[in-house]
Amino acid sequence: MSQSPGAAVSPASAPPAEETPELSSAPRTARPAEAERPGDDTAPRPLAAQRVLPLRRPGRWIATAIVLVLVAQIAHGLVTNPFYQWDRFQYWFLRPTILDGLLITLEVTAYSAVLGLLGGILVALGRLSRSPVLRAVSWTYTWLFRSVPLIVVLLFLYNFSALYKTLSLGVPFGPAFFSFDESRLATDIVVAVVGLSLNEAAYASEVVRSGILAVDQGQHEAASALGLPKSHQFTKIVFPQALRSITPNYVNLLINLIKSTSLVFYVSLLDLFGSAQSMGSTYPGDIVPLLLVATVWYLILTSAVSVVQFYVERYFSRGATRTLPPTPLQKLRTSLRDLRARARREAAV
Repeated sequence: MSQSPGAAVSPASAPPAEETPELSSAPRTARPAEAERPGDDTAPRPLAAQRVLPLRRPGRWIATAIVLVLVAQIAHGLVTNPFYQWDRFQYWFLRPTILDGLLITLEVTAYSAVLGLLGGILVALGRLSRSPVLRAVSWTYTWLFRSVPLIVVLLFLYNFSALYKTLSLGVPFGPAFFSFDESRLATDIVVAVVGLSLNEAAYASEVVRSGILAVDQGQHEAASALGLPKSHQFTKIVFPQALRSITPNYVNLLINLIKSTSLVFYVSLLDLFGSAQSMGSTYPGDIVPLLLVATVWYLILTSAVSVVQFYVERYFSRGATRTLPPTPLQKLRTSLRDLRARARREAAV
């Protein structure tokens, strides 16, 4: 039976309407957490009471314990072994003989360090020169003095007067302008300084050359574009930047130079080691304390150079790093501040 278009449909015969989710403007809320029951250990703890535990590293603790035991054993042996004779060490440490030798060591080291660095700069520039003669001579000099032991150089210079009685300057194979007696000029300290400087310049030349080569090529091009002379390019732009790479390597050479001064004893110069060795020959029972005296003074000198190295490196690192490396005092303050903050956190928990 057909229905007219205007006829109404009864609710009973109407098709079921599709169920659609209700749209609401109210925000959804999370289900309320279940109330913690007393005695329930599985209930979540608040975030403020939670702690992040670091990973356990048993290997690190075992290695630390072994190192501490070894250090304690060495310290115990140094203190309790009567063979070291620490009372005699205290007696010899500031004796005038030892201090005179220390002054000679400082004097020889200062002269040799300055002359060695200047000579190393000249040899390095010769290696980088466009002249084949300068390159060949500089390479030969570096090759020779890096190959010959320092003790051989010192002994050869000490006996140099046997080969040449007089030294003269003039035209080759022609007349001499002036001459002088080599034996009068070559005193013990002069022989020591010349020998150490020649040896130091050979090693310093490679350090300086590597530092110059480490400067970016764009710096050379920028300096040339500004129209600066070659001398200004080197002294104002290239060499100041190269010093940042040269400093740590040259300080290693300087520390080695301080220790190498002990060899001047073999050219009759009583430096620190020579004075200790001489006193050891006079007092055979004090050989070990005297060697300890020389060792401690060398440790003091090298430690002082290391401190100066830190501040020089920090000075030349300006502009190359965003923040300067902290000084030891600044590191100590930071460590104490972190320790206090950690103690406060531990107390709050």
